[in-house]
Amino acid sequence: MHEIEPYYLWRDDYIAAEDERSPFYNTEYSEFYFDKQLYNFLIHPQWDDFGSATLYLKVLYVDYDRHFTIIEFIGEWNDAIGNDIMLLKREILEMMMDEGINKFILIGENVLNFHSSEEDSYYEEWFQEVDDGWITGINFQQHVIDEFKRNNIDYYINFGGQLDDLAWRTLKPLQFFKKVEETLTKRLGA
Repeated sequence: MHEIEPYYLWRDDYIAAEDERSPFYNTEYSEFYFDKQLYNFLIHPQWDDFGSATLYLKVLYVDYDRHFTIIEFIGEWNDAIGNDIMLLKREILEMMMDEGINKFILIGENVLNFHSSEEDSYYEEWFQEVDDGWITGINFQQHVIDEFKRNNIDYYINFGGQLDDLAWRTLKPLQFFKKVEETLTKRLGA
């Protein structure tokens, strides 16, 4: 686990710790001191903590003019015990929405499990607040998508088709956004 780094090849385009509008502005990271862990496993120190005991993230890119963000996750998304969606929404997403972000690209290939709660109101609230925007999950593992679907979270977060197997690392952030937007426009317009 400690060798899985957040994607770093877009650092020439965006660094959340240097963005005054970012929830992670002025965050300092160590390359050598592993200060975060997921259960009994240390994780790479470049991941960001937002209050969850089992889920970490990295804001890879934000474009305030086009109103989108790309966020990568690692760990276990646990709404049943930790109410991760509440923490994510209150600590990160609301700050981003206050800055005009209404299109969310969530990269989930390192999300190991999803545990839902009986309550989906934070997902519903988030979905309603993006107004003419959208929320999409990219490259989540199939068993995680299945769990989201079993709990009807896929009503709020778009999964499926090209979104489940997208070679996003070969693209620049704007190319990635346009590819996702094109896929969703076709899907939502149909």
